[in-house]
Amino acid sequence: MANNVVTPSPIIIREHLELWNTLENYTLQEKSLNHLFIELCPKNDTIESILLKVSCLNDFYSTNIFDTYSVARHILKMNIDSRLDGSDYSLVNELAKVSIKTREINFYSFASKYCSHHKPDTFPIYDSFVEKMLIHYHKTDKFDNFKKGDLKNYEKFIEIIKKFQNTYGLSGFSLREIDIFLWLAGKKYFPKKYGKKS
Repeated sequence: MANNVVTPSPIIIREHLELWNTLENYTLQEKSLNHLFIELCPKNDTIESILLKVSCLNDFYSTNIFDTYSVARHILKMNIDSRLDGSDYSLVNELAKVSIKTREINFYSFASKYCSHHKPDTFPIYDSFVEKMLIHYHKTDKFDNFKKGDLKNYEKFIEIIKKFQNTYGLSGFSLREIDIFLWLAGKKYFPKKYGKKS
Protein backbone atom coordinates (compact mmCIF):
# COMPACT_ATOMS: atom_id res chain seq x y z
CA MET A 1 0.00 0.00 0.00
CA ALA A 2 1.36 3.40 -0.94
CA ASN A 3 1.76 5.69 2.08
CA ASN A 4 2.29 9.04 0.35
CA VAL A 5 -0.85 9.17 -1.79
CA VAL A 6 -2.19 12.70 -2.28
CA THR A 7 -5.54 13.71 -0.82
CA PRO A 8 -7.89 14.79 -3.63
CA SER A 9 -8.71 18.50 -3.86
CA PRO A 10 -9.48 20.91 -6.71
CA ILE A 11 -5.81 22.00 -6.77
CA ILE A 12 -4.58 18.39 -6.95
CA ILE A 13 -7.05 17.55 -9.73
CA ARG A 14 -5.95 20.59 -11.76
CA GLU A 15 -2.29 19.62 -11.33
CA HIS A 16 -3.01 16.14 -12.69
CA LEU A 17 -5.01 17.53 -15.61
CA GLU A 18 -2.10 19.83 -16.46
CA LEU A 19 0.22 16.81 -16.34
CA TRP A 20 -2.16 14.87 -18.60
CA ASN A 21 -1.98 17.65 -21.20
CA THR A 22 1.82 17.24 -21.38
CA LEU A 23 1.63 13.49 -22.13
CA GLU A 24 1.55 13.67 -25.90
CA ASN A 25 1.36 9.91 -26.48
CA TYR A 26 -1.82 9.62 -24.39
CA THR A 27 -3.46 12.88 -25.47
CA LEU A 28 -2.90 12.19 -29.19
CA GLN A 29 -4.28 8.70 -28.73
CA GLU A 30 -7.39 10.15 -27.07
CA LYS A 31 -7.79 12.81 -29.78
CA SER A 32 -7.59 10.09 -32.43
CA LEU A 33 -10.21 7.99 -30.67
CA ASN A 34 -12.46 11.05 -30.18
CA HIS A 35 -12.16 11.80 -33.90
CA LEU A 36 -13.22 8.23 -34.68
CA PHE A 37 -15.98 7.78 -32.07
CA ILE A 38 -17.51 11.25 -32.04
CA GLU A 39 -16.89 12.66 -35.52
CA LEU A 40 -16.39 9.82 -38.02
CA CYS A 41 -18.45 6.96 -36.55
CA PRO A 42 -20.77 8.31 -33.84
CA LYS A 43 -23.44 5.65 -34.45
CA ASN A 44 -23.38 1.90 -33.84
CA ASP A 45 -25.65 0.77 -36.63
CA THR A 46 -23.18 -0.85 -39.05
CA ILE A 47 -20.75 -3.69 -38.39
CA GLU A 48 -18.01 -1.81 -40.29
CA SER A 49 -18.02 1.26 -38.06
CA ILE A 50 -18.28 -0.82 -34.88
CA LEU A 51 -15.47 -3.16 -35.93
CA LEU A 52 -13.25 -0.17 -36.66
CA LYS A 53 -13.94 1.30 -33.20
CA VAL A 54 -13.49 -2.01 -31.38
CA SER A 55 -10.19 -2.68 -33.18
CA CYS A 56 -8.74 0.78 -32.51
CA LEU A 57 -9.80 0.75 -28.86
CA ASN A 58 -8.39 -2.74 -28.43
CA ASP A 59 -5.07 -1.69 -29.96
CA PHE A 60 -4.64 1.63 -28.13
CA TYR A 61 -5.69 0.29 -24.73
CA SER A 62 -4.33 -3.27 -25.07
CA THR A 63 -7.68 -4.64 -23.89
CA ASN A 64 -6.79 -8.21 -24.97
CA ILE A 65 -9.83 -8.79 -27.13
CA PHE A 66 -8.75 -11.72 -29.30
CA ASP A 67 -11.96 -11.86 -31.37
CA THR A 68 -12.90 -8.30 -32.33
CA TYR A 69 -15.50 -9.51 -34.85
CA SER A 70 -17.55 -11.34 -32.20
CA VAL A 71 -17.44 -8.28 -29.94
CA ALA A 72 -18.48 -5.97 -32.81
CA ARG A 73 -21.34 -8.28 -33.79
CA HIS A 74 -22.51 -8.36 -30.15
CA ILE A 75 -22.53 -4.53 -29.99
CA LEU A 76 -24.45 -4.27 -33.27
CA LYS A 77 -27.12 -6.69 -32.02
CA MET A 78 -27.60 -4.68 -28.82
CA ASN A 79 -28.68 -1.50 -30.67
CA ILE A 80 -27.00 0.73 -28.09
CA ASP A 81 -27.28 4.29 -29.46
CA SER A 82 -30.49 5.30 -27.68
CA ARG A 83 -29.15 3.86 -24.42
CA LEU A 84 -25.89 5.81 -24.77
CA ASP A 85 -27.87 8.99 -25.44
CA GLY A 86 -30.07 8.26 -22.42
CA SER A 87 -27.11 7.68 -20.06
CA ASP A 88 -28.31 4.15 -19.35
CA TYR A 89 -25.58 2.90 -17.02
CA SER A 90 -26.94 -0.66 -17.03
CA LEU A 91 -25.69 -0.83 -20.63
CA VAL A 92 -22.05 -1.32 -19.61
CA ASN A 93 -22.50 -4.64 -17.78
CA GLU A 94 -24.71 -5.96 -20.59
CA LEU A 95 -22.27 -4.83 -23.27
CA ALA A 96 -19.41 -6.48 -21.37
CA LYS A 97 -20.79 -10.03 -21.61
CA VAL A 98 -19.85 -11.47 -25.00
CA SER A 99 -20.34 -15.06 -26.15
CA ILE A 100 -17.30 -16.28 -28.06
CA LYS A 101 -17.69 -19.83 -29.36
CA THR A 102 -18.90 -21.74 -26.29
CA ARG A 103 -17.74 -19.28 -23.63
CA GLU A 104 -19.21 -16.08 -22.20
CA ILE A 105 -16.43 -13.57 -21.51
CA ASN A 106 -16.80 -10.44 -19.40
CA PHE A 107 -15.01 -7.52 -21.10
CA TYR A 108 -16.06 -5.06 -18.37
CA SER A 109 -13.20 -2.57 -18.62
CA PHE A 110 -13.46 -2.58 -22.42
CA ALA A 111 -17.23 -1.98 -22.27
CA SER A 112 -16.73 1.06 -20.01
CA LYS A 113 -14.11 2.40 -22.44
CA TYR A 114 -16.36 1.82 -25.46
CA CYS A 115 -19.23 3.74 -23.86
CA SER A 116 -16.92 6.43 -22.50
CA HIS A 117 -15.50 7.22 -25.91
CA HIS A 118 -19.00 7.96 -27.16
CA LYS A 119 -20.01 9.99 -24.06
CA PRO A 120 -16.82 10.82 -22.09
CA ASP A 121 -18.47 13.10 -19.53
CA THR A 122 -21.26 10.61 -18.84
CA PHE A 123 -19.50 7.22 -18.75
CA PRO A 124 -16.24 7.21 -16.74
CA ILE A 125 -13.75 4.44 -17.47
CA TYR A 126 -13.24 1.53 -15.11
CA ASP A 127 -9.76 0.03 -15.05
CA SER A 128 -7.37 -1.48 -12.50
CA PHE A 129 -5.67 1.86 -11.67
CA VAL A 130 -9.01 3.59 -11.01
CA GLU A 131 -10.07 0.62 -8.89
CA LYS A 132 -6.88 0.76 -6.80
CA MET A 133 -7.26 4.48 -6.10
CA LEU A 134 -10.93 4.20 -5.10
CA ILE A 135 -10.14 1.30 -2.78
CA HIS A 136 -7.23 3.26 -1.27
CA TYR A 137 -9.39 6.31 -0.54
CA HIS A 138 -12.15 4.04 0.74
CA LYS A 139 -9.71 2.51 3.25
CA THR A 140 -7.99 5.73 4.31
CA ASP A 141 -10.82 8.28 4.31
CA LYS A 142 -13.93 6.06 4.45
CA PHE A 143 -15.54 8.24 1.76
CA ASP A 144 -18.05 5.49 0.97
CA ASN A 145 -19.07 2.08 2.22
CA PHE A 146 -18.54 -0.30 -0.69
CA LYS A 147 -16.97 -3.66 -1.38
CA LYS A 148 -14.39 -4.24 -4.12
CA GLY A 149 -16.90 -6.30 -6.10
CA ASP A 150 -19.28 -3.30 -6.26
CA LEU A 151 -16.86 -1.60 -8.64
CA LYS A 152 -17.67 -4.30 -11.22
CA ASN A 153 -21.34 -3.28 -11.17
CA TYR A 154 -21.25 -0.19 -13.38
CA GLU A 155 -24.32 1.46 -11.85
CA LYS A 156 -22.73 1.12 -8.40
CA PHE A 157 -19.38 2.24 -9.84
CA ILE A 158 -21.07 5.48 -10.97
CA GLU A 159 -22.55 6.00 -7.49
CA ILE A 160 -19.09 5.46 -5.94
CA ILE A 161 -17.40 7.91 -8.32
CA LYS A 162 -20.09 10.54 -7.61
CA LYS A 163 -19.74 10.01 -3.85
CA PHE A 164 -15.96 10.45 -4.28
CA GLN A 165 -16.63 13.64 -6.25
CA ASN A 166 -18.92 15.05 -3.56
CA THR A 167 -16.80 13.99 -0.57
CA TYR A 168 -13.70 15.81 -1.80
CA GLY A 169 -15.47 18.91 -3.14
CA LEU A 170 -14.83 18.11 -6.80
CA SER A 171 -18.22 19.05 -8.27
CA GLY A 172 -16.50 21.56 -10.56
CA PHE A 173 -14.88 18.70 -12.48
CA SER A 174 -16.47 16.34 -14.98
CA LEU A 175 -16.53 12.59 -14.42
CA ARG A 176 -13.97 12.32 -17.23
CA GLU A 177 -11.60 14.73 -15.46
CA ILE A 178 -11.92 12.79 -12.20
CA ASP A 179 -11.33 9.60 -14.17
CA ILE A 180 -8.08 11.05 -15.58
CA PHE A 181 -6.91 12.00 -12.08
CA LEU A 182 -7.63 8.53 -10.67
CA TRP A 183 -5.88 6.84 -13.60
CA LEU A 184 -2.74 9.01 -13.41
CA ALA A 185 -2.56 8.69 -9.62
CA GLY A 186 -3.06 4.93 -9.87
CA LYS A 187 -0.20 4.61 -12.36
CA LYS A 188 2.03 6.64 -10.02
CA TYR A 189 1.17 5.13 -6.64
CA PHE A 190 0.23 1.58 -7.62
CA PRO A 191 2.33 0.80 -10.73
CA LYS A 192 1.97 -2.61 -12.32
CA LYS A 193 4.88 -4.92 -11.62
CA TYR A 194 6.19 -6.70 -14.67
CA GLY A 195 8.73 -9.51 -14.79
CA LYS A 196 9.05 -13.20 -14.24
CA LYS A 197 7.41 -14.85 -11.30
CA SER A 198 9.83 -16.50 -8.96
